[in-house]
Amino acid sequence: MPEANPHEAASELVSRAKAGDRRAFGELVRRYRQRIFALCLHLTGSQCDADDVTQEVFLRAFKALHTFEGRSQFFTWVYRMAVNRSLNCRRDRKRRAESLDDPRIERAIEVDAPGDPGRAAELRQTYTRLLGALDELPPTMRATVVLVSLQGLSHAEAAIVQRCSPGTIAWRMHAARRALRRALERETPPFPHQVRDGLSNELVELLQRWDLPVLLPN
Repeated sequence: MPEANPHEAASELVSRAKAGDRRAFGELVRRYRQRIFALCLHLTGSQCDADDVTQEVFLRAFKALHTFEGRSQFFTWVYRMAVNRSLNCRRDRKRRAESLDDPRIERAIEVDAPGDPGRAAELRQTYTRLLGALDELPPTMRATVVLVSLQGLSHAEAAIVQRCSPGTIAWRMHAARRALRRALERETPPFPHQVRDGLSNELVELLQRWDLPVLLPN
């Protein structure tokens, strides 16, 4: 059985996988697993749930590969599965409000404040409030924000994943921005813009693109 070429086009890997080449499907998993996991982590708020959903999504994709007709890209097909399963997982388990041990926060702290407990404490409070505001959004709107602002999908790509129009994606992003700003500003005055230095790449991307406030620690 031939080895998967890491530079081979996804469409070619899908064709080989549909023909029974498991190594080709393994290469697809290798290419997209990290992004799918990050997506699931943001939508579930739980590392264990994100791990479980990621594995389940790729297993479902493998079993349903014969139904994939190539009308969209493979990654948008898998993204759709991941979004739906993540939202169902969170709803089914009725997860409690995010706490200070939120894995999304801990992963950012490891990057932004290694070996600095004081800095870590300040950033943990800021991240907790920002992600708490994100998690208050309606599920479909939250998924749109994660896909576009944190995963970097275009409005057209996100529309394919969520089976709606690009205009709907644009409206959700506009409404989400207003909701996030209201949620953050009602808690406490914002930091000056320069305090954004050192924030994790994902959060600074959202802040800079939307000009959202960063909150003062208590």
